[in-house]
Amino acid sequence: MNGHTVLYDPEGRIDAQLPLDRVTHERVVRAVLAWSDPAALRPDDYEQVGLLLSGAAHAVAADVRACAGLLPDDDGRRLLAEIVLGEADSRLPLRSRSLHRVKNKARLLRALYERLDRLRDAAPVVETTTMVSP
Repeated sequence: MNGHTVLYDPEGRIDAQLPLDRVTHERVVRAVLAWSDPAALRPDDYEQVGLLLSGAAHAVAADVRACAGLLPDDDGRRLLAEIVLGEADSRLPLRSRSLHRVKNKARLLRALYERLDRLRDAAPVVETTTMVSP
């Protein structure tokens, strides 16, 4: 036995229960967007940063999909979410072996978090009533 466990989770239930480390991801995004020298890292290193950003973006995109699915079909916020998700679907599979591509993934992750925040603010609030005894 090698000590590794393979998880089979086709419905994504494990991902739904694991919180993202948003602060770390936002720091990585800021750092990547501040880079200006394309030769600062080797292509393999850029690819590793791209994989980190892609993994986070996949998870945030799943949250955006879930929140957008709660809104009516004719809601403009849902339409904007679907546009951002379409961009994510087309960009996430691309390899990131250059500064340009890593920056694109960083911008995409930032856009997904922004859309998620807007959707969470727009989510229907469940009203609760409390009884106060006299």
